[in-house]
Amino acid sequence: MSTNAKNDCAVVEEELDEEPRSIILSMIGQLRKDMDLSRITFPTFVLEPRSFTERVTDFMSHPDFLIQYGVKKPYNPILGEFFRSRYAFGDDTSAFFVAEQVSHHPPITAMFYHSPEHHIAIEGDLRPKSRFFGNSVGMLLEGYAKVHFGQWNENYQVTYPNMYARGILFGKMVLELGETSTVTCVESDLAFDVEFKTKGLIWGTYNQIAGKIRRISTKEVLYEISGNWQTQIFILDVREKRRLGNLEPTVLFDSAKEHVVPQLVACAAEQEPNESRNLWKYVTKAIVENNLDNATTYKSAIEEQQREDAKRRDAAKERFVPRFFQLETDGNYHPKLKTISEDPVKAKEDIVNWVFTRPDGLLQNFDKAEDDPIVLAAGLAATKSLPRH
Repeated sequence: MSTNAKNDCAVVEEELDEEPRSIILSMIGQLRKDMDLSRITFPTFVLEPRSFTERVTDFMSHPDFLIQYGVKKPYNPILGEFFRSRYAFGDDTSAFFVAEQVSHHPPITAMFYHSPEHHIAIEGDLRPKSRFFGNSVGMLLEGYAKVHFGQWNENYQVTYPNMYARGILFGKMVLELGETSTVTCVESDLAFDVEFKTKGLIWGTYNQIAGKIRRISTKEVLYEISGNWQTQIFILDVREKRRLGNLEPTVLFDSAKEHVVPQLVACAAEQEPNESRNLWKYVTKAIVENNLDNATTYKSAIEEQQREDAKRRDAAKERFVPRFFQLETDGNYHPKLKTISEDPVKAKEDIVNWVFTRPDGLLQNFDKAEDDPIVLAAGLAATKSLPRH
C-alpha cells in the first residue's frame, strides 16, 4: 500500500502481486455486473485486520484512519458479534462506544456513542451493500445516523457516502468516497448537502468535495464548502461574498492540526468470546504475519460455527435477540438504553454499566494488562492501528 501526495491529496493506492490478482480474477469470472457481494467469501489477503464493528468507529475519528489499511475489506461480523471501547480526553472527560451485528442477512451493524460531560450522543445503523462494477467494487452505505447535541438540544440526521475500490482488474487499486451525503437539523433550520467527487478517467483529482449549507425553510444558500476531505476543507460565506463582491474561502478543517484520541479496549481476558478483537484474534495474528493459509483456516472455522449456530436456532425455533439494540417501529435499530440522565456523573454510571458489564455481573477491568500471547503477537505488528491502553 502507498499514499500518493500528488496535488496535495493523500491517495490510497495498492498494487497486488500476481498470485492475489490471479485469485481476484478467478473470483470475478464467477460474478456479473451489479451483483450483490454480501454472500461472497473473500480471500484473506483482501482483509484488513479488524472487524466492521470496529471500523464503524472511523466515522467518529480522523480521516487519516481511512488510509491505514488501504483498500482492504474489514471482516464480515458474525451475528451477535460486538465491539466496545471508551475514550479518555485530555480535559478529564470521556466517551463510550458499542457496535453490534444485529443482522447477518442482510448485514446490519448498529452503533452507539455517548460523551456524558459534553452531552453528545450518536446512534445509528449501517447497512452496507457491496456491488461489483467491472473494474471496481462499491460499498453502498445505507442506514441512518443521528447526532444529538444536548447543550443546544439539536438533532442532526446524517446519511453516509459510498466507498469504492477502483482498479481491481487493471491499474493500481485506489480507495475513494463517492456520491452525496446529507446532514440535516430541523431545530436550527439548516441542511448540509456535500458531494464526494470521484476522479474521472482523465480529469480531476482524488478526495475532492463540494457542498452547500442552506436554510431548510427558504432554501437560501448560506455557505459553500470545498476542498479535500483528507487534508483541508474550506468554507465561504455566500452572503458576505455578495456584500463585499470578492471574498476568499477560509480553512474550516485542517487534518494536519487535528488530534487523534485513541480508543481504549479491555484486554482479551476481560472480553467475551464474541467481542470482535477476541473473536478474530487468530485471524488477525495470521494476517499481520502474512500467513494467509492460517488466516483462511481460522476465518473458515468462525464462519462454519456461525452456520452451525444458525441451524441450531432454526431447529429450536429460536429467534436471535440483539444484546444492546432493538428493532423499532421506524424500521431502525436503536439502543436498549432509553433514558440517559442529563447529570454527567449519573449518565456515565448508567452507560458504563450498560456497555461494559460482563455476564458474571462484573465490569470489564481496563487496568488489567494484556497478557494474551496471540493478541500481543498481533499487536506488535499493529500497534498504531490497534491502540492499547
